[in-house]
Amino acid sequence: MAVLRKGRGAGSNEEGRFESRSIEKIDDGWQLDEEPLPAFETIVRPVQAKSILTRNNSPDIGFDQTINPYHGCEHGCIYCFARPSHGYLNLSAGLDFETRLFYKANAAEVLEAELRRKSYRPIMTMLGANTDCYQPIEREHGITRSILEVLARFRHPIGIITKGILIERDLDLLADLAKDKLVTVGVTLTTLDPALKRTLEPRAASPDARLRVMRKLADIGVPVRVMFSPVIPFVNDAELEQVLEAGRDAGATSASYVLLRLPFEVKALFRDWLDTHVPLKAEHVMSLVQQMRGGKDYDASFGTRMKGEGAFADLIAQRYRLATRKLGLDRPRFEPDCSHFRVPEEGGQSAFAF
Repeated sequence: MAVLRKGRGAGSNEEGRFESRSIEKIDDGWQLDEEPLPAFETIVRPVQAKSILTRNNSPDIGFDQTINPYHGCEHGCIYCFARPSHGYLNLSAGLDFETRLFYKANAAEVLEAELRRKSYRPIMTMLGANTDCYQPIEREHGITRSILEVLARFRHPIGIITKGILIERDLDLLADLAKDKLVTVGVTLTTLDPALKRTLEPRAASPDARLRVMRKLADIGVPVRVMFSPVIPFVNDAELEQVLEAGRDAGATSASYVLLRLPFEVKALFRDWLDTHVPLKAEHVMSLVQQMRGGKDYDASFGTRMKGEGAFADLIAQRYRLATRKLGLDRPRFEPDCSHFRVPEEGGQSAFAF
């Protein structure tokens, strides 16, 4: 069973899948009454980005380009599909992912250089697709705001995915972008239960706080999408209709959902979470997960990795379709207006338009 650390999602810090050896602590019987382990300190370091725009060709998502200001995420969501990416840094997908973080110090500078290339053509770009661009360390480092400032000057379309309420700080920039149909924001709302949120997403904002942010975004004209993600069978799936309705009432005009994804090391981390927090449900939850994943903990195949397959996945899809139709959330995907794109001169005037 995982060893809990205050305010952290993962209960272990096993070596990544690229490491050749691993070290595991065991109880030798002599320290059974030791005090709880201290909380892990968050360590943040700068990195210099060589590029900032990342292209993808996945048919499962509605964007082809992303910007990620950070490696790792302090929110500590136990289910995060991005956790295994820390393995490329020779770090663990467990506690390292949420305590050893990196920010791209030169992100705005590199982004501006890439947007100035004569060959560049604007397309819908997603900010925060891998880790949350409004996680707590954004308050100190401001990388996301610096990126938005560049995008606003170039009148470049952007989508944002977040569960962080720090986005309120940037309402001025978002309102400016919204005037030209250049921005949309998806707010992840995994549960309306604060107690469940505290174990699933220990350092993320409360459900009520996220709903307040959605209302503020909607009030300044930003199209808001309520994202019920991930759908975890026998844990939060019963909340689907209530979450969508709460999002609609907070100003959301569209919705989406994604089934629980357990790639690589996330499988073991999530099983530890089940054994620690809902041990009586653990076996049933994983049975349902495997029913939706072809008998495995996870199947990364395009076409099914987001929605799953089988009877339970079909039931979730049917409930989602009925709920979005009833709530008026079944609207077409946001389409940005790329015609406003401009490359500003060094003095701030527009050099040429796309």
